[in-house]
Amino acid sequence: MSLDPQAPSAGAAPGTSPSGGQAEHQQKNSGKKRRPRRRRRGAKGQDAAQAKGPGQPQAAPAKGQGGSRQPDRPARPAQPSAAPAKKQTGRQPQPPLRGVYSAIDLGTNNCRLLIARPTRGGFRVIDAFSRIVRLGEGVSSNNRLSDEAMDRTIEALKVCAEKIARRGVTCMRHVATEACRVADNSDEFIARVKRETGINLDVISAGEEARLAVMGCQSLIAPGNRNALVFDIGGGSTELIWVRVHPGQRTEISGWMSIPWGVVNLSESFGRPGETLPIEHYNKMVKLVVDHLQAFEDAHQVSDVVRKRKTQFLGTSGTVTTLASLHLNLPRYIREKVDGAWMKSQDIHALSRRVATMTHDERAAQVCIGPERADLVVAGCAILEAILGMWKVPSLRVADRGIREGILRGLMQMEQPPRRARPLYRGDKTQQGDRAQKRVEKNG
Repeated sequence: MSLDPQAPSAGAAPGTSPSGGQAEHQQKNSGKKRRPRRRRRGAKGQDAAQAKGPGQPQAAPAKGQGGSRQPDRPARPAQPSAAPAKKQTGRQPQPPLRGVYSAIDLGTNNCRLLIARPTRGGFRVIDAFSRIVRLGEGVSSNNRLSDEAMDRTIEALKVCAEKIARRGVTCMRHVATEACRVADNSDEFIARVKRETGINLDVISAGEEARLAVMGCQSLIAPGNRNALVFDIGGGSTELIWVRVHPGQRTEISGWMSIPWGVVNLSESFGRPGETLPIEHYNKMVKLVVDHLQAFEDAHQVSDVVRKRKTQFLGTSGTVTTLASLHLNLPRYIREKVDGAWMKSQDIHALSRRVATMTHDERAAQVCIGPERADLVVAGCAILEAILGMWKVPSLRVADRGIREGILRGLMQMEQPPRRARPLYRGDKTQQGDRAQKRVEKNG
């Protein structure tokens, strides 16, 4: 005896109708609403079967065109399996995921990680991590990474490694910048990182750092500008990138310069952590940085372009985002409000001076500064004031993005044709930012 559920329909002969008792039993158990219909189908099926004879049993019943009710019954269980197939054909298949990407930016002061998946407009961040490690602490005095600084950094990188493994990252690039470029023992540190965390760090040049910074924030350059000055105030250096903007918002780096002052080494040169800096020392900080900016002005004549109001300044650093959060009076740091915000230069000057004249404890009490940045933010303000003092732009746009985003964008573009720069994060209202720029300049 066959156990195949389809066996009854296959074994039923077309000319064989149920016995009278069986037919009567089927009619009694069928629903009242469907009884007339079944009678018609049964009668028609019997006539057709008797006309065709026993040699052609299954063609008509299999297609639902006739046959007795008994062969029709086994066809019903096949209907539920047919329904899902029809539902699937009506849907577009989801495109396969192209992987999970990670980027680490290990600077003189911070260790930052970003993990993301590609989207049509850029990428969607699925995990992130940032910690102040001060890897470059003391490097300006002896050109060596201290054991304490390396220990702090490796502990942070272990957190990064755990996140990378947990998220199943398939494509990655992890870079180190100024502190590892100048330290005599950076090779030993890179080897230790690999041994203890499994992370391969690539020590990149200042030029590559500049390229990645522009790539990460170029979507914040407003249409209508022919040039942009992108700057990144780091821990051990400050990168200046002069960008040409072509039709279609295509960008090209015309030149760049790395000045040897960042928030860590500039702070160490003018006082010890925790000390309140006299305003005279603050002014000396500003002048020291201005002297280094003159070479960039001579090479690119930035002042002439600024006077024509055809350029935009774009700042990407912890200093700029911290001042923006203070300017916006945020109860805590909110990236969605800071990234892409516009600030008038006169407001930045006033806020920088106010922060510089605070005591260390007063700065530490500010939620958006905190104790970890309290002794470094003053040097950052001095560098920012030097830049805005050298070139008289009416406003500045804030970017909470940079090298990590540039790395991710570069990795993802390797798998698809080049396309026009688009916002990297969902909800990035570039056009709203452009209108905000016009309001700032009009009110300024």
